[in-house]
Amino acid sequence: MEKRLGIIAIVITSKENVLPINNLISDYSEIIIARQGIPMPHKSISFISLVIEGEMNTINALTGKLGRFDGIEVKTIITKK
Repeated sequence: MEKRLGIIAIVITSKENVLPINNLISDYSEIIIARQGIPMPHKSISFISLVIEGEMNTINALTGKLGRFDGIEVKTIITKK
């Protein structure tokens, strides 16, 4: 299958989900090129951005699992080629 490049933006508003989300992201480390995390504890929010390269089924699996957490928003942008 063809690999695609993209960005996954994650907004976390639930502190109890931070560790499980980090563990899930680690499970998909083979498709992650870069990761940036910005905690904002004074606002009770955290941001994570992932630059990824992988097959669409793997990217969709990651974003689908991320979307199941409460207190999290996920947006993905994928290249067409």
